[in-house]
Amino acid sequence: MSRTLSQWLQHVEAGHDKVIDLGLDRMREMIKRMDLSFDCPIFTIGGTNGKGSTCAYIERSLIEAGYKVCEHTSPHIIRFNERARINGQTADDESLCRHFERVEQARDGLSLSYFEFTLLAILSLFKEESPDAMVMEIGLGGRLDAVNSLNPSASIVTNIGIDHTAYLGNTREEIGFEKACIYRSGKPAICSDTNPPETLVKYANKIRADLQLIGRDFFYEKNANCWTFRNKQRILERLPLPKMHGEYQLRNASAAIQALLDMSPKLPVTFDAIGRALQTTQVEGRYWKISDKPIMILDVGHNPHAAEQLAKTLREEPIKGNTIAVCGMLKDKDRKSVCKAMSEVVDFWCLSDLPSERGGKASTLKKILIDLGFSPKCVRTYPSVSEAIEEAKSVAKDTDRIIVFGSFLTVAAAIEFLGLQVN
Repeated sequence: MSRTLSQWLQHVEAGHDKVIDLGLDRMREMIKRMDLSFDCPIFTIGGTNGKGSTCAYIERSLIEAGYKVCEHTSPHIIRFNERARINGQTADDESLCRHFERVEQARDGLSLSYFEFTLLAILSLFKEESPDAMVMEIGLGGRLDAVNSLNPSASIVTNIGIDHTAYLGNTREEIGFEKACIYRSGKPAICSDTNPPETLVKYANKIRADLQLIGRDFFYEKNANCWTFRNKQRILERLPLPKMHGEYQLRNASAAIQALLDMSPKLPVTFDAIGRALQTTQVEGRYWKISDKPIMILDVGHNPHAAEQLAKTLREEPIKGNTIAVCGMLKDKDRKSVCKAMSEVVDFWCLSDLPSERGGKASTLKKILIDLGFSPKCVRTYPSVSEAIEEAKSVAKDTDRIIVFGSFLTVAAAIEFLGLQVN
């Protein structure tokens, strides 16, 4: 009996005893069984933050240049289909279900994690589409992430921060090694972290990858209304500033451009195509400005590094009024460091409980903020994101700014409550 996409996802989620089960053996076996080999260039992108934006810049530049591109990202915000894009359009239910069925037949009793099963279905769909290029986001870490079972043509590590410590380690050096393992011998190995861990550099050099570091091998310079990218071979001047805000987007865009230039013998891309991509690329949930008077911004930032970058961007865009934060976080995240990073740019907090076993309580966030020096009058708690947003909107003046952040779950709830569309 045929299943709907929702039924397939329920079936897959119930089919393995671990939610996260890192390792490549099962993926490699299934790739062999399903003959999931690809002739086109493959870009893999890992890192703590900035992966989605970097993927999007590469995807859109290639599409603007006339290529057929398949892109995989994770997690999704609202619909699973967001994880698979073909020429900028999300995959339809029917196509995904057909390839879920193919994985089910091929696994022949082999237990697969949710991420492995769904990724295999997406890879099967991508092979059927015969793209000119594939852009693949590494979901968690790098070394043992299922996407790392592919053989990339170029790999990017965006940055290294402290996150997913239960799986990746407790220090930047430990995490840096895990992420460096997406690099390949003799292939472009790009890093846009301005202070890369020594473990990343050593690993890339050990396997003789073509390591390219921002600030050493490629550079960017921001001007008033444009910016310049340069490496040892090329200079691209008067590039339009990215549509997505924050100087860190120039680092993400620089890494994407470096990867595109590295692959130019196979996938030549014009200056104009890159420019159009910079001007049009917007990833929902990444500093996504959805309204004015008051300004409302959605951002999925959920770890200390993301919070620091978000706070920096808010400082770079001063307003006349107050900044009101709607925040909900998972309990396994570093909530204290996130709150501390945002404490200097937020005037008033509307805190929300989050559902699910991992969901954190608003009361815990309130205690952290009071310990950081906030008056209890400036910190309110709510059982849901929708109620927290309602309160923020009711107290906000036209000159104020509302920032909704803290988790993919928080932003997803905001998108649904506000009736926004996600491509």
